[in-house]
Amino acid sequence: MRIEIYQGDITQAETDAIVNAANSSLLGGGGVDGAIHRAGGPAILRDCQEIRATTFPSGLPPGKAIATTAGDLSARWVIHTVGPVYSASEDRSDILRSAYLSSLDVASGLGARSIAFPLISAGAYGWPLANAALLAVEAVYTSRTKLAVHLVAYSPPAADALQQAFEEIRRHE
Repeated sequence: MRIEIYQGDITQAETDAIVNAANSSLLGGGGVDGAIHRAGGPAILRDCQEIRATTFPSGLPPGKAIATTAGDLSARWVIHTVGPVYSASEDRSDILRSAYLSSLDVASGLGARSIAFPLISAGAYGWPLANAALLAVEAVYTSRTKLAVHLVAYSPPAADALQQAFEEIRRHE
């Protein structure tokens, strides 16, 4: 398994699959979701609309993942997953882990060899950055996936949090 951590624009990732930290409607939004829809063009939205009309009429549940075309992106697929909204009173860590693991399963099923992840739930969903990074690295690292994994941070603090989480996981190995 190879894990790379870097700061950048996930829509520019040179991987077979890019993970979209989507909202449950799958119809676009802000942050990573909006950036992927804008960069990928209308083909992604058409696929998402088809998914809503057939497979998930009520929206994609948190922790689940599904793939669409990547449209105009250099990747072949976009894997949409919904992370949980952070709650100080309810532990939703398993749902966040599931978002990563479900995405890896979908990518493997498609035959992808590489995948790029944003930090799921760390933006508008309010998950504390250090904990979101730790859960992301832990999920990917312990999955023992054969995929090359790129963890793409949107900011220097997010990149630092991912690097620190990776070092912590490796220390406890």
